[in-house]
Amino acid sequence: MMFVNLKCCIEKFLTMAENNRVMEDKNRLRNLGINIKSERLRRNISQEKLAELTNISRNSISLIETGKINPTILKVIDIAAILNVDVNVLIRDV
Repeated sequence: MMFVNLKCCIEKFLTMAENNRVMEDKNRLRNLGINIKSERLRRNISQEKLAELTNISRNSISLIETGKINPTILKVIDIAAILNVDVNVLIRDV
């Protein structure tokens, strides 16, 4: 009986830890998106134009900026290059 309770506690702990990790990942993606959008707007570039210049769909740009998808590091580098900003600016607080 004691082992069953211990197993249950461990499973709950692992579930909580996984939920925290998922939330942290979502927050990090949201911050990345905010940074990209901020730099894009600072340069008066539309999502459509950024999409065209980076060969990423406009819908994907929107999803990146809202933190709903996780772009590859290569795409983040491409976006940084088009925005003429150091990639570290885009990954600040990520």
